[in-house]
Amino acid sequence: MGIILCNDEGRVFWAKRVGVSSWQFPQGGINPNEDPETAMYRELWEETGLQRHHVQILGRTRYWLRYQLPDRYIRKNSLPLCIGQKQIWFMLRLVAQDSSVSFDHCVNPEFDGWRWVNYWEPLKDVVYFKRRVYHKAMSELGEILTLDSVPVDASGYLASAREWW
Repeated sequence: MGIILCNDEGRVFWAKRVGVSSWQFPQGGINPNEDPETAMYRELWEETGLQRHHVQILGRTRYWLRYQLPDRYIRKNSLPLCIGQKQIWFMLRLVAQDSSVSFDHCVNPEFDGWRWVNYWEPLKDVVYFKRRVYHKAMSELGEILTLDSVPVDASGYLASAREWW
């Protein structure tokens, strides 16, 4: 399950992984007792400190999106063995203050920094094997930003993705 969190300017939340210079969208697994939306809210809380009242769901991908890990990224000694992920992606709008984001509420935070970036910028920064899934999710969900009923500036989405990859 992946999360694209945007602000009203149409910029997206880009999070820095703890201790490394790697950036990504919040994402995570779905527990056996969860549906994708429940898992999304749990991951949102665990990774950003944001709760239901801080965000508005704008949409989700129609289908599962998948990626496989390259062999060198597979942790062969961990259980369960993860060889990739299949994900439903959500587009959320932040309706709270930026200061609502917090990484200090859990024992092992996933991220230690974040920033707002132009809509397509994550395509150039994300690890290469996630790039195609990011493009699919961002393309499908970005269309939501063009609806008159959504109070988000869509100009970043409408700019060509080609300049970012």
